[in-house]
Amino acid sequence: MLSFLKAFYFCNRFFKILLSLAFLFLMTYWFKEWYGIVWLGMMALVLAVLMDALLLFVPNSALHAHRHLPDKFSNSDKNPVPVTIQNLYNFKTVITVIDELPVQFQKRDFKYTCTMGPGKKHDFEYQVRPLERGVYTFGKLNIYVTSPLGLIKRRYHFLDEQQVLVYPSFIQMRKYDFLAISQHLTLAGLKKIRKIGHTTEFEQIKEYVPGEDFRTVNWKATAKRSQLMVNQYQDERSQPVYSFIDTSRVMKMPFNELKLLDYAINSTLAFTNVALKKHDKAGMLSFDKTVAHFVPALQKSAQLHTVMEHLYNIDTQFPDADFGYLYAFVRRKISHRSLLMLYTNFEHISALKRQMPYLKGIAQKHVLIVIFFENTQLQQVAQKKADTLQEVYNKALAEKFTFEKRLMQQELSKHGIQTILTAPENLTVNTINKYLEIKAKGLL
Repeated sequence: MLSFLKAFYFCNRFFKILLSLAFLFLMTYWFKEWYGIVWLGMMALVLAVLMDALLLFVPNSALHAHRHLPDKFSNSDKNPVPVTIQNLYNFKTVITVIDELPVQFQKRDFKYTCTMGPGKKHDFEYQVRPLERGVYTFGKLNIYVTSPLGLIKRRYHFLDEQQVLVYPSFIQMRKYDFLAISQHLTLAGLKKIRKIGHTTEFEQIKEYVPGEDFRTVNWKATAKRSQLMVNQYQDERSQPVYSFIDTSRVMKMPFNELKLLDYAINSTLAFTNVALKKHDKAGMLSFDKTVAHFVPALQKSAQLHTVMEHLYNIDTQFPDADFGYLYAFVRRKISHRSLLMLYTNFEHISALKRQMPYLKGIAQKHVLIVIFFENTQLQQVAQKKADTLQEVYNKALAEKFTFEKRLMQQELSKHGIQTILTAPENLTVNTINKYLEIKAKGLL
């Protein structure tokens, strides 16, 4: 009986009819001849409710539904959630789906309504966009069924709880995985970099083909074979590349609902995948006051999964970053010359100058690229026309901060440190571009 009452709900149509009958009962004070007719209407309503209840509740379970969740979601991307419903009633029904979404989405108005014929099956999907890594818990899948009478509805609920892990953006990773090895790089903003000179890794001697560079002719092999033979070179492989992620408080700044830290994590995953596809050794490191996660650069099939698991677990307690500790760690743990992509952020040039001795020390042995972020909101203020005194002050302050970012680039370039100053949404494209440029120029 208790389960029946929990599943029993009156529809709006019932309350409208009941309100109309109440109004008619009031009118019988003046029109007494209506009294018997109104009572007949009330009895008809009760009978109709009983009939509706029999239609919906006599079958023990005349509806089946299932929410199909993947093992993991991709952070900051739209992830589809398919739902399948099967109507086993022998009449047409109106189905209303209310899914209990994880608390992280802060969405309490999810509703999906459709009409289903007898014995029909219906599939639909909705999309969710997580903005934080971690565990997301879905609650019950609630479905309300209404018969053609539309007086009451029966609630079904399925799937007590389902958990999904939200990982760094593997959708973005797959996107750039495809583009980085195709001939259509410019479609995603990736540049084709002209190679300067030859790399040092010899591959084979082969017959000359018209159009090839005469400087690669192997004269000894040509003399032996009595035809032109050339040396063929390939990109040097198995070079170590690292992503260094600053997890201090400066990386907690939000842009477009996503923290800078998560932009860096998503970019690291995509960049690591591209580097491995290019047959380089890829690794990563996260640091604040100490080094929390360190994955040595390797070229193996499980390396991408290892990096992803470490990226999933990155978090911060809002400390300041200790670049001195990072410098000592790099000297101790990374002995071979490597490409180091350092994701961090500097809002003031004074903050950069405090860390400059350590950055210069790291750059003496490695190819260091410092990646920091443009404040796009300040740029909008700087470009906006100022009409009032307060707006003039805000515009001047925004221009000052924007100019300081350019000064930081110059300061780093002066000491031979390459930089990427980028808007957060363009971070992955610009990082891969810089990596391809370094590879093409043979700077590593």
